[in-house]
Amino acid sequence: MIISAGEVKRRLDRKEGLIIDPYSVESQQPASYDLRAGADHLLSRGQISLVHSLERVELPVDLAATLRCRSSFARKGVLIGGGFVDPGFRGQLTLCLVNMGEDELKIHKGDRVVQMILHQVFDGCSLYNGQYQDSHGAVFAR
Repeated sequence: MIISAGEVKRRLDRKEGLIIDPYSVESQQPASYDLRAGADHLLSRGQISLVHSLERVELPVDLAATLRCRSSFARKGVLIGGGFVDPGFRGQLTLCLVNMGEDELKIHKGDRVVQMILHQVFDGCSLYNGQYQDSHGAVFAR
């Protein structure tokens, strides 16, 4: 089940384990949240760029997230690699963006670049505790 905007807001207000900080009303969509770039980047043609999210995210045991490129960037040829966040993750997210378009693209700090779709996890009993826990900034492969 995909978590709605109303449920996201309820969980944030009641401090029920979900954290999106800083939260932006403008980034909240009906069934997703638009993650913003944490710094300026130039997406060169044919290159992979690691862009960290402005937001620090924490997911409780009953939520996971899928990351999708926003359609406005996809229409310019930007693809996202990876894109799954396990329950229990906390930190800034590293967004692996590939520019397959014809032109270099500038991303400015605060630009909404990736949709985070939250999903309910039934009977969740374990939390992520991997090598990217508590990430800050763009994190290269470890």
